Amino acid sequence: GDPLRAKYIAENFLDNYKLVNSVRGIFAYTGKYKGKELTIMASGMGMPSMGIYSYELYKYYGVENIIRIGSCGSYKPELKLFDIILAENVFSEGNFEDCHIVSGNYELNKILEETAKENNISLCKGNTVCTDCFDLYMTDVNKFLDRVPKDFNPVSAEMEAFALFYVAKVLNKKASCIMSVVDSKYIKEVATPEERQTGLTNMIKLALDSSLKITD
Repeated sequence: GDPLRAKYIAENFLDNYKLVNSVRGIFAYTGKYKGKELTIMASGMGMPSMGIYSYELYKYYGVENIIRIGSCGSYKPELKLFDIILAENVFSEGNFEDCHIVSGNYELNKILEETAKENNISLCKGNTVCTDCFDLYMTDVNKFLDRVPKDFNPVSAEMEAFALFYVAKVLNKKASCIMSVVDSKYIKEVATPEERQTGLTNMIKLALDSSLKITD
């Protein structure tokens, strides 16, 4: 989401990287991670922004796989700040045709799970809701949650994954999403902007190390 997070990842994890996009301040860097070429790109905030960038990357630039890394709010008391969530299914009330639940790619999710296990990174798998505004800003978040299917049982909320998964499904591409918890109604602490940018190392490394196993 955050262009400065893309910059931080390129500067701290990639070799021989170069800035390949800065239109509208959405930074993209192409470089090598442990010898494999990949691109880190910001998506901006919200489903419209993610929908545009992911569609164009898939449709016009030959991208086959996208792993979203970002932040989320937790709905479970056992989750703490910076715990990592792997999104299995995402619910949205948005207007992506007549579709309100879409899933992450099974193959990419398995790679992320295996890589997390190999690196002793704890990973919480679960469903997430994708909203058009921060749920903390809603007058009554419970009214929104009452509209979520009763058996969906979301563990978190974020703002981009549905658009990414939907576009990938329509274009027959692959997408996954991992998120770090940065706020929760069950804990008083809230991650600062600086922590959100630089304090997500385990999630970043998990995505990068997983990318090494993607073959197409």
